[in-house]
Amino acid sequence: MTERKDSKLIAVTTALLMVYLFWGGTYLGMKIAIESMPPFIMAGVRFFLAGVVLLLIGRWKGAEMPSAQEWRGAGIVGALLLLGGNGVVAWAELRLPSAIASLLIATVPLWILVFNWVGGSRQKPTLGVLAGILVGLSGVAVLVAHPGGGEEKGVDTIGILALLFASVSWSFGSLYSRTAKLPASPLMSTALQMIGGGILLSIASLFLDDWTKLHVTQISLRSWIAFAYLVVFGSILAYTAYIWLLKNAEPSLVSTYAFVNPIVAVFLGWLLADEQLSAQSWVAAAMIIAAVAIITMFRGKSAGRAKAPGRKEEVELRASE
Repeated sequence: MTERKDSKLIAVTTALLMVYLFWGGTYLGMKIAIESMPPFIMAGVRFFLAGVVLLLIGRWKGAEMPSAQEWRGAGIVGALLLLGGNGVVAWAELRLPSAIASLLIATVPLWILVFNWVGGSRQKPTLGVLAGILVGLSGVAVLVAHPGGGEEKGVDTIGILALLFASVSWSFGSLYSRTAKLPASPLMSTALQMIGGGILLSIASLFLDDWTKLHVTQISLRSWIAFAYLVVFGSILAYTAYIWLLKNAEPSLVSTYAFVNPIVAVFLGWLLADEQLSAQSWVAAAMIIAAVAIITMFRGKSAGRAKAPGRKEEVELRASE
């Protein structure tokens, strides 16, 4: 019995580290990939390839082929999460450090709670959750009001606004996923979203002049390596580890990725890309990460009293990574 518990603990710890590190590294991965790849083409091919692999894995595990309604529902969710969300993030990282991108996208749980509350949710937020929302919005205000000093290369208001739009798009996509007709298998559901989102991202690239900027022979080795990392580690391995965690670990433990990922992203941006943040940006970072931690903890307690936390919503949210 002890050996079984030890092996379970090792497996959970390994899976958590994969989710923490691999998903935290996707922001820097996108930053490096778009150095010589147009952002929407890169994102479109990335998610289409990952979606096909997950679809094959799902079928191999016995999942049924999706219906036309499920394709439609997944396509809409994929459009909101991956086209309006991830595609815009990739574009914004042309203008912003990956650390800033990770911090603003970390506010997605905050926006979901706000929109859900405004939309008339019967489950009202607790005082703890309200405090987390207030702290998070204050952190965003600090970042938007003055994202960085004039000496910080690549930090601008347009990029900040684009990331806020991406956060809102992700939030609406996550909320819509609760009522959308999707496959029962989380693996198949995300596979469809990635395939649909990848196709839509590729179509969008036709209207954004990406193809005139694509020169395959000029794509650097580091961009190819980053792209492979995004497909294999960011979209396939980490997601598979996350699905396993949902079935084998406490939801409150799994949800800690929400505030660990931006910490990892900020650290990797500083270590590997020499990204420097101003003192005010560090204050905003601390406020946003603290807000996500507060919301995660108090939301888990509230959900525990009402009902088990919805795993479907978290799965749809993570399709964006």
